[in-house]
Amino acid sequence: MRCGIDLGSRSVKLVIMEADTKEIKAANLYETAKFYRDYGRRTDDGLAVDFAALGFPEVTRLTATGYGRNTLNIVGATIIPELKAHVLGAMHQTGLTDFTLLDLGGQDSKVIKVRKGRMVDFQTNDKCAASTGRYLENMAAVLGISLEELAGHSENPVELSATCAIFGESELIGRIVEGYSTAELAAGVNYTIYKRIKPMLGALKSDKVVFTGGVALGGAIREFITREMNIEVIVPDHPQLNGAIGCAVCN
Repeated sequence: MRCGIDLGSRSVKLVIMEADTKEIKAANLYETAKFYRDYGRRTDDGLAVDFAALGFPEVTRLTATGYGRNTLNIVGATIIPELKAHVLGAMHQTGLTDFTLLDLGGQDSKVIKVRKGRMVDFQTNDKCAASTGRYLENMAAVLGISLEELAGHSENPVELSATCAIFGESELIGRIVEGYSTAELAAGVNYTIYKRIKPMLGALKSDKVVFTGGVALGGAIREFITREMNIEVIVPDHPQLNGAIGCAVCN
């Protein structure tokens, strides 16, 4: 058995895969601190993953990536770069070798151009929260709705011009006072995400975009890309676990 782990800042994504068939046997997401507490075991060499506690004592190969790969010493793990993990995961999940990968996670956003199964260019935004899942969570809280409800709105978006996550909250409150509906405000929030990633998608454009990360679970961003850029957007079965899947399939 193989295990792939994406050590995110807010969650740990873990995939168990059959080595020969590459069939996914388990795919789970854990809150970071809880994962380390329940399934991590401190040793003199670093943090060992307790596969017996996870129910898969037969795991013999471990590959890791993500935010925590440089801050934690995971015993027995092969460490690979995040971009490589996400490209491998997208190819495994879709069967495509020519596409642009859009990954919107909790803390950063990535756009990667892939040709013939190889990464040929990329752009990332990890300096500002305004194009990440954290931003959407904050704005949903301001609107008093769930993240799932927020992610479903794409019609009649209210114009929101602030490019900073903090100023964006203040602007949103101002729009609430002006009397716009929750649906219009939610669509406006989603449209600000689209506006932030549009230049990266335009620079690394393909006929097909593979959309991964937690934000891909909602339909609004996908709708904006399809409608305004005339690009086919593919959301794989496990968008949040894409990096972990890439680790598991890595030879």
